[in-house]
Amino acid sequence: MSLPLGIALAAALAWAVLLLGRGRFWLARDDDRGAARLPDPPAWPSVAALVPARDEAATIGETVRSLLAQDYPGPFRVVVVDDRSTDGTAAAARAAAAGDPRLAVVRGAARPPGWTGKLWALQQGLGAALRGRPDFLLLTDADIRHAPDSLRCLVRRAAAEGRVMVSLMARLRCASAAERWLIPAFVFFFQMLYPFRWSNDPRARTAAAAGGCVLLRRAAFEAAGGLAPIRGEIIDDCALARRMKAVGPIWTGLTERVVSLRPYGTVGPVRRMVARTAYAQLGYRAAALAGMLAALALVFLAPPLLALLAEGPARWLGAAAWGAMALAYAPMLRRYGLSPLRGVALPGIAAAYMVFTLDSALAEWRGRGGMWKGEAGPRADRDTATEQSVARQ
Repeated sequence: MSLPLGIALAAALAWAVLLLGRGRFWLARDDDRGAARLPDPPAWPSVAALVPARDEAATIGETVRSLLAQDYPGPFRVVVVDDRSTDGTAAAARAAAAGDPRLAVVRGAARPPGWTGKLWALQQGLGAALRGRPDFLLLTDADIRHAPDSLRCLVRRAAAEGRVMVSLMARLRCASAAERWLIPAFVFFFQMLYPFRWSNDPRARTAAAAGGCVLLRRAAFEAAGGLAPIRGEIIDDCALARRMKAVGPIWTGLTERVVSLRPYGTVGPVRRMVARTAYAQLGYRAAALAGMLAALALVFLAPPLLALLAEGPARWLGAAAWGAMALAYAPMLRRYGLSPLRGVALPGIAAAYMVFTLDSALAEWRGRGGMWKGEAGPRADRDTATEQSVARQ
């Protein structure tokens, strides 16, 4: 067997597995469209929303207004953690509340070693959020807009299905050229890595969450140890999902009710978003990085190269794999209102994400990994501590 044919067979087999296995992730059918049909709970539980915010004056107002406009029948309040903002984030949050007593703003302090920035901000707000022992906690980002029935539907699912965690993948902005080419692929790749169907199955080991919108049953969250056990996790949402799934069933899905306001006008912001976590996903291991890049090259780059450059069976198998790739990407493109024909370009998009992954590793090796709002992550804390210890010696 020739080398091109061997690669073609491997690529075709890989796409057969992706289409027929991995929870049929590519169909993008795990969403919250049916939540409105779930029964109401006998009594609506109390909920406290917790919003970490650093320099989010541009979006925090809309986030706060959408939260306070929820049509939720039960007790509900909002805690915003102003994490040392310099742009008037706290004032913008208070102005948006227009005196609504359900809003509280907590001023954050400097991040201690060992914590990621976002998790430390959340930790500082927990005291205020847990006052009165609410039945549920809603963790949501400062750039998220919630539809008026968002919380009602989240609680319905948690109550009707006995879930200890319900998370929604916010609909990301898809307006600029960079967003149209790169954002649907981000959600596609996330689902490929963490099939929602598997995550939602209590018998499966996969656990996924989307940090922009996470509803937690408070008693289960406390039983899982709260935030302290995951304080150093860069991919904090999925780390929290693993902890929660250990104490009860969880659910994650796509949605149109929760929308991200974060703009990605050019490729740069998308690159930074991916680079922040990609190498952490690989366990900071160079061997895993090499293996992942090789696997991505086989699955996404080899098919079009074979279809265009090879001959005979290798060429037709490459074309078939390329066609399967475009077919798999089509549902996500339609979800974002884009032509399925863009699926033909998925190999080029995958190549860009491979570069972003390399950027993630390079940033880590330079001591700039896990950047959040201008601060490096806990691994940089350890490097600094080591350097200081050596200097003292």
